[in-house]
Amino acid sequence: MCNKDLGALRDIVINANPAQPPLTLLVLHGLLCQRYRVLSTVHVHSSVSSVPPQLLSCLGPKHADSYARHMFQLGFTLIWKDVPKLEMKFSVCNMCPIEGEANVARFLFKLLAPYPSDPALATLVDSWVDTGFYQLADGSTKERAAVLRALNSALGRGPWLSGPEFSLADIACYCCLLQNGSASSIAANVQGWMKSCENLGHFGPAKLLLK
Repeated sequence: MCNKDLGALRDIVINANPAQPPLTLLVLHGLLCQRYRVLSTVHVHSSVSSVPPQLLSCLGPKHADSYARHMFQLGFTLIWKDVPKLEMKFSVCNMCPIEGEANVARFLFKLLAPYPSDPALATLVDSWVDTGFYQLADGSTKERAAVLRALNSALGRGPWLSGPEFSLADIACYCCLLQNGSASSIAANVQGWMKSCENLGHFGPAKLLLK
């Protein structure tokens, strides 16, 4: 999408609550930086009294103000703000906000790779993303246990959650496991999958944020 117009910087502006740092956002930001020239900045809104230092530096070193915007393809601005849910605007003047970490993650991942053309596979990715955010991250103890069993079963059939390729399903479920602390008591297939995810090198910023 962005490569079609290299001369115009596209702005991504995200409002996020520092009490619930969006780990998938950090993973996807790192992946976007590997593909595009990204101008990354972090700000704190007046609705937030203080933000831990690791949140201020979560997108990497701050660019000098003298950087010319035309040198970049994406402008990635993260604003720590007292909001009930994650909110994103892309090409700010032209789009309505996208709300919720799951929906923002879907949008950002599509800047990296298209969803599977096979409808069944695309539905499987979406199903795991929703399962991660709404049951693994925010569900009851019983729901989380059921998801962990489903993860272990699915990963017994293949290396990744939605087929032979790493996808947004893996990013979402890994980050939700990391955030809710379930990673400390998981079955063998899930442990092996988490190590495979970590070996890709995409999840370092998310893990650092939780230390």
